[in-house]
Amino acid sequence: MARGTWRHSVCPHDCPSTCALEIEVLGPDRIGAVRGAAANTYTSGVICAKVARYAERIHHPDRLTQPLLRTGPKGSGQFRAIGWDEALDRVAAGLSDIAARHGTEAVWPYYYAGTMGLVQRDGIHRLRHVMRYSRQHDTICTSIATAGWLAGAGAIRGPDPREMAVSDLIIVWGGNPVATQVNVMTHIARARKERGAKLVVVDPYRTGTAAVADLHIAPRPGTDGALACAIMHIAFRDGYADRPYMARYADVPEELEAHLATRGPDWAAGITGLPVATIEEFARLYLTTERAYIRVGYGFSRLRNGAANLHAVSCLPTVTGKWVHEGGGAFWNNRHIYHWDKTLIEGLDAVDPSTRRMDMSRIGAVLTGDRTELGDGPPVHALFIQNTNPVTVAPDSLRVRRGFLRDDLYTVVHEQFLTETARMADIVLPATMFMEHDDVYQAGGHSHIQIGPKLIEPPGACRSNHAVICDLAHRLGARHPGFDMTEMEMIDATLRASGWPGAEEVLARHWIDCQPDFRTSHFLDGFGQPDGRFHFKPDWSRIGPDHAGMPVLPDHHAIIDESGADLPFRLVAAPARQFLNTSFTETPTARRREGKPRAIVHPEDAARLGLVEDGLVRLGNARGEVVVHVRIAEGAQAGVLVVESIWPNADFPGRVGINALTSDDPAPPLGGAVFHDTAVWARAESAALAEAAD
Repeated sequence: MARGTWRHSVCPHDCPSTCALEIEVLGPDRIGAVRGAAANTYTSGVICAKVARYAERIHHPDRLTQPLLRTGPKGSGQFRAIGWDEALDRVAAGLSDIAARHGTEAVWPYYYAGTMGLVQRDGIHRLRHVMRYSRQHDTICTSIATAGWLAGAGAIRGPDPREMAVSDLIIVWGGNPVATQVNVMTHIARARKERGAKLVVVDPYRTGTAAVADLHIAPRPGTDGALACAIMHIAFRDGYADRPYMARYADVPEELEAHLATRGPDWAAGITGLPVATIEEFARLYLTTERAYIRVGYGFSRLRNGAANLHAVSCLPTVTGKWVHEGGGAFWNNRHIYHWDKTLIEGLDAVDPSTRRMDMSRIGAVLTGDRTELGDGPPVHALFIQNTNPVTVAPDSLRVRRGFLRDDLYTVVHEQFLTETARMADIVLPATMFMEHDDVYQAGGHSHIQIGPKLIEPPGACRSNHAVICDLAHRLGARHPGFDMTEMEMIDATLRASGWPGAEEVLARHWIDCQPDFRTSHFLDGFGQPDGRFHFKPDWSRIGPDHAGMPVLPDHHAIIDESGADLPFRLVAAPARQFLNTSFTETPTARRREGKPRAIVHPEDAARLGLVEDGLVRLGNARGEVVVHVRIAEGAQAGVLVVESIWPNADFPGRVGINALTSDDPAPPLGGAVFHDTAVWARAESAALAEAAD
């Protein structure tokens, strides 16, 4: 049987790996197998199972293929098909009418990272800026970690992630790459095989990565800063602090040493719940290994004190001087190495800074009239949504749902499936997937720029984000050069404006490796601070507005949602291995392998609550209640519950998903959603369940 032609592409999903792909194209509108590009030195031919079976997703029978107009109540899923001209005319008329009656800020274009392509993801800003619609503070994923990394290093870059392969110790701290960044494990496996390297995982529960580690450290959620401080205390105590390095590269090593004198293993044990012996063992392993590489994960970006915690962890290679070694130092993200000029894509030349900017993580507060977000402007009367599913993924989801059900809210959703957010829409527009349009990608977890060209035709009447934005702009009378360019023209112009080769050369080469030289990557010519030094003592006021109360020096920042008598459990809502946000929750194999939502409960807690395997437990706090099946397992401390998600609300026994419990409190100093920082009560569930939310 004849097979197809193999073509180059790029994984677009919200994952730092941004894998280089090879796609088997079987015909003008069909793909076969998907594999990693072996020639790419980061992807190295390995991709996650989610993407390897992408044919299931792109050819799914439930894909949206035509515009829809709501005919029944919001959320009912009752729509009728309409044509594109009617759909876009209706959208333009609706947005124009609302802007005329309430002001342009009453329209809020809302987006995030359903695709990581710069053109298809970020073009919505061009429409926002030209039309003076409300701006968006992008907080739902990285703002907390961004603040923590910038506090010390001052620039978002680090040692080449491929250097893990020549490390003797890799510490995965606050991440689960087996599920979320599979290529990290490729380079770790090489180090373990060729060098006998050790893998340590610091995570509140036994993830898939922790299960294969040489040592799993499971602190209470939100106590990583205390653990890092204790390791630094031991470094000073036992003579492992690199004083000459700090004298050259750090700001206040003497102040730090004095500060840490009272923050030893006994102090940290009381906060983290870890035995003193475990803290000492971990410290000894790290302090006696020169080539020790800390791979910082995105778990830090899910906690109220995550910025302070990440800053404390990033101090470790500075205290010990490990930045100077190949395979040593710490890495979170490579964002700053690309120096993009996104004026054309985002319409940055049209920004009106007086237009209000609202926190995307607080969409529930915005839609229910909270003046801390709305300011003195109008309520939001129109949403135009691309690349995200906030009814499921945003915190305080019952409040989000109430906001979406407002009769005076006009909602347009451009989507690939009829998600729970799309079901709330007045008009739904069918979207392309990544092999059906052109785009350009940067990597966060490695160092490559790649172009993913259009390979096949989309089904039905699907249109790309760029096409819809441009068509809508023309109907609204919006003027900007970007609205009159093709996707590939935008890609080429942006590459050249940013100092990179043009699109033709990037396509021919498949990727451009942008990793800086060793000295730059390891900060050997100075850190990204104005004084060139790593800051143990950050100026938090330069990083975010909510800086009051941030620790002066690395510390345990005691602002987490602590458990107590009324709320005795700490809840972590971590990603499920087969899903990525909600992008793969429709895929049959992913759903079959995950089974159903479950709460992982420590055996001691299960016995005390009378829970049984696969029974039901009800979790709750002031925001809501969630019923979920039980899985009894060790691997976390007693008092810690884990619900791997993000399953749609409808998949939970009570049809209320886990984000009903999570808070939309903004984490200091820059904002951010605190999905892993939730206190709850728990009890065995035996009563009949309600069939609908709220």
